[in-house]
Amino acid sequence: MNTEQRYFFRKENKLKSRKIIQQVFAEGKSFAVFPVKAVWIPENQQHHLQTGISVSSRFFKKAVDRNNIKRVIREAYRLQKNSLEELLIEKNKRVSLFLIYTGKVLPEYKDIFDSCTAIINRLIKLNDAKN
Repeated sequence: MNTEQRYFFRKENKLKSRKIIQQVFAEGKSFAVFPVKAVWIPENQQHHLQTGISVSSRFFKKAVDRNNIKRVIREAYRLQKNSLEELLIEKNKRVSLFLIYTGKVLPEYKDIFDSCTAIINRLIKLNDAKN
C-alpha cells in the first residue's frame, strides 16, 4: 500500500453557502498575517473544514490578476491544510474559514505560502487549546 500523503481541495472543502459566508463575516473572529487575512467561525453544518478565498477588485481591476492570486492562495493552502483538518476530525470540530488577500501588489508564492503556514498554525493552536 502506498503511504504517500495526498493533497486535495475538493468541492466539500469549499465554502460556497451564502448563508454561512454571511455568518462568517457577521459573527466570525479574525486575524491577519500579511498579506492574507483570516476570518473564521468554529462551527458549520457541512464538512469539518470549509474554506473560501477572496481578492478585492478595488486593488486588482483585472479578473485575470484576481484569479491568479486566488489560484496561488488555494495551492498554498491545499498543500498545508491536512494537519488542521486531521486535528478537527480527531476532536470532532467543524470550522468555516475565509481567506482574504489584503495586499496591493501581485504576491510572490513564497509570501503567500508563509502566510498560509502561519494562519494554519494559529488555527491549530486556537482549536487545540479549546479541547
